[in-house]
Amino acid sequence: MTPHAWLLLGIYLLVLSVLAQPLGVYLATVVEGRANWAARVGGPIEKLIYRLCGIHPDEAMGWLPYALALLLFNGLGLLAVYALQRLQLWLPLNPQQLGNVNADSAFNTAISFVTNTNWQGYGGETTLSYLTQMLALTVQNFLSAATGIAVAVALMRGFARHSAREIGNAWVDLTRITLYLLLPLSLLLAVALIGQGVIQNFDAYKDVTTLEATHYEAPKLDVGGQPVKDIQGNSVTESRTTPTQTLAMGPVASQEAIKMIGTNGGGFFNANSAHPYENPTPLSNFLQMLAIFLIPAALCHTFGRLVGDPRQGWAILAAMTVLFVIAAVAVMSLEPQGNPLLAALGVETTGGNLEGKEIRFGLADSSLFTAITTAASCGAVNAMHDSFTPLGGMVPLVLMQLGEVVFGGVGSGLYGMLIFAVMAVFIAGLMIGRTPEYLGKKIEAYEMKMTAIVILVTPLLVLGGTAVAVMTASAQAGILNPGPHGFSEVLYAFTSAANNNGSAFAGLSANTPFYNILLGIAMWLGRFVVIAPVLALAGALAAKKRLAETSGTLPTHGPLFVALLIGTVLLVGLLNYVPALALGPVVEHLQLWAGH
Repeated sequence: MTPHAWLLLGIYLLVLSVLAQPLGVYLATVVEGRANWAARVGGPIEKLIYRLCGIHPDEAMGWLPYALALLLFNGLGLLAVYALQRLQLWLPLNPQQLGNVNADSAFNTAISFVTNTNWQGYGGETTLSYLTQMLALTVQNFLSAATGIAVAVALMRGFARHSAREIGNAWVDLTRITLYLLLPLSLLLAVALIGQGVIQNFDAYKDVTTLEATHYEAPKLDVGGQPVKDIQGNSVTESRTTPTQTLAMGPVASQEAIKMIGTNGGGFFNANSAHPYENPTPLSNFLQMLAIFLIPAALCHTFGRLVGDPRQGWAILAAMTVLFVIAAVAVMSLEPQGNPLLAALGVETTGGNLEGKEIRFGLADSSLFTAITTAASCGAVNAMHDSFTPLGGMVPLVLMQLGEVVFGGVGSGLYGMLIFAVMAVFIAGLMIGRTPEYLGKKIEAYEMKMTAIVILVTPLLVLGGTAVAVMTASAQAGILNPGPHGFSEVLYAFTSAANNNGSAFAGLSANTPFYNILLGIAMWLGRFVVIAPVLALAGALAAKKRLAETSGTLPTHGPLFVALLIGTVLLVGLLNYVPALALGPVVEHLQLWAGH
């Protein structure tokens, strides 16, 4: 790593730690319903929402009504996003008259944004109207993020309460999280991004004259507008020249802000955060990276506050940070090594592997962004992960396969890590022959069944989906790169979908009915088949009595527990994927350095 890379990583972690703790304390007051400045300002709006929706904020829910409420809420969101895409040609705020999205792509996109995945098989600026971008995608960026945080808060209450049947009110949690946390943060970040040059308008796309004319080859068309083919059946092309370029416009900053704050990912433009209208400067790049980890880190402090022991939150945060630093240092060290085959051809490679990188940011900033976005279930990218070195590309793949618990998505990262914490104390209990306990709650058979479901469902979706894809002719047709790299692209797609990340090895042609449907199913199951047992676990823990701490109780706030938790994440979370990784990026690395 270069001195710049070390300095960037150090400053990033320092600023994050300074901001995360007060935000975590503030969020604890929000979800507990305690008076604060935001409640005084937004209180009338909150009460109006309850009145209009018929919500009784004092009615608490058990885990099953809570889960059903979230499922209903997100199911309605799915239908709304699908309908807006299918009808956008006839709806307002569509100055380019973009057509309706086809059924399988609309299905995939609707599930993608409702599940906080934000996988995109299309180019945003050429596919979706301003209304769809705002009312469908941006709104779901808020609501899917609020869903994840609400589940995490419900699990915190499960640990904090004793002999209780309720874990909160889903409608109240969703309202307060959106109104008092996500909206203010997104407004602040949107203004900051506009100040850096991110666009925010409703203008029609603009044709501008370029400094130099562009020469390109285009298909030759007959008088009927159909492509001309030669006697061999190949398309005939002709040389063309254009002095203009079309620049896409739109309400970008507002979507970009919640995209990062809510660890949603996706992008207004196809180039995502590599596009100068989404991410124009090094400062905007740093702000976006900071926004991705801000709420996941703050939630660790919220957890410590709600369970009455801030040290518990610090322990979880420490485990996340150690794993993240290892991953970040790895990818920031691997990319500067470059491609040995280019060096063998005499090509200058002292700059490292610059393929797929945005030169405005360089290797260090692009590599750090990659580690952050795949650790945090965000999926926003400022470089093309498909162009990374084999082992450099394996790092984001591994970060997702760990279950998106290294900070992870807003809410989902914390409840995923707490699941591993339950597993860690269970393993420790087996080693010493004692009934495992975590935060004064006995971990028994029911809790371990729910934990096993959460841990196993994602690998089953990833590996099962990848196996089906590589054995299906229609799926194989989308693999544009032969050999292990093509396999890595498919593995990455299903890893990203089932873990609700949304980034991609973009060499895979995934905007087909096969991939749109199968990846959509993986996204939905990867989200809600995990949420349901997490809430069931929260309900079971809330009903338990709190046990007094004894000399035999395993401390869960010290270095020993942090090390045990990290080991559990690596062993339990990653071992399922080792054979698949060996077939993909590991083989590709060996071939690359062998000169093949």
